[in-house]
Amino acid sequence: MEEKMILSTTEKNRNLHRETESNLLEITNVCKTYNSSKTNCTALKNINLNIKQKEFTAIVGKSGCGKSTLLNLIAGIDVPTEGEIHFEGNPIHNLSQDKASIWRGKSVGVVFQFFQLLPTLTILENVIMPMDLCKTYPLKERKTRAYHILEKLNIADQANKLPSELSGGQQQRASIARALANNPKMILADEPTGNLDSKTAEVVHGIFRKLSDDGNTVLMVTHENDIKNIVSRSITLSDGEIVLDTRN
Repeated sequence: MEEKMILSTTEKNRNLHRETESNLLEITNVCKTYNSSKTNCTALKNINLNIKQKEFTAIVGKSGCGKSTLLNLIAGIDVPTEGEIHFEGNPIHNLSQDKASIWRGKSVGVVFQFFQLLPTLTILENVIMPMDLCKTYPLKERKTRAYHILEKLNIADQANKLPSELSGGQQQRASIARALANNPKMILADEPTGNLDSKTAEVVHGIFRKLSDDGNTVLMVTHENDIKNIVSRSITLSDGEIVLDTRN
């Protein structure tokens, strides 16, 4: 009987180890509070969340529920007031701004609602830029790699145009291409269809679905409940807390 109990405990430990190994992102007891001279605002309360490799996860909820705050913490743009965030087993919650910037450039690709493409650079140059900043690929390979990414997103014919010459949907494709430039471990998307019409938004959702099917880990923040139909997991936030976590 004692031997069976020992085996059972060992097996549990092995299972826990395997689960930890497959977690790309681990968030533990994270809180975020913004302080002002008049009041304190708690944006996130005791967030516990693991994201596995190759998962397509949506964080959904109404405006002001803490979605974008959580994404900023995951991206290393901001730091938690309490708690820990680990990426590939390494702590990122206590990185300095400079180290967080270097880590972010090499490890995650961020897609924004308003594209944030540099207006004076061509689309091709916008995609090359992250490779230049992080020196992730040899100089002679960067242009070819950027062009191939644009090809995959069916926007290579716009490569030499400025962002202002493109439609909103085309600009968002270019933004996604830029996020993929350094072959990130995770793609973070903050309301990527919030500035698009419904037809174009559906196309962009399809791009993220294809990226997930190709083995990329995608984490998307959105207020659109319909996204639950295409993701593998949806997490609902309300008043800074996780109230629902479902897998499809």
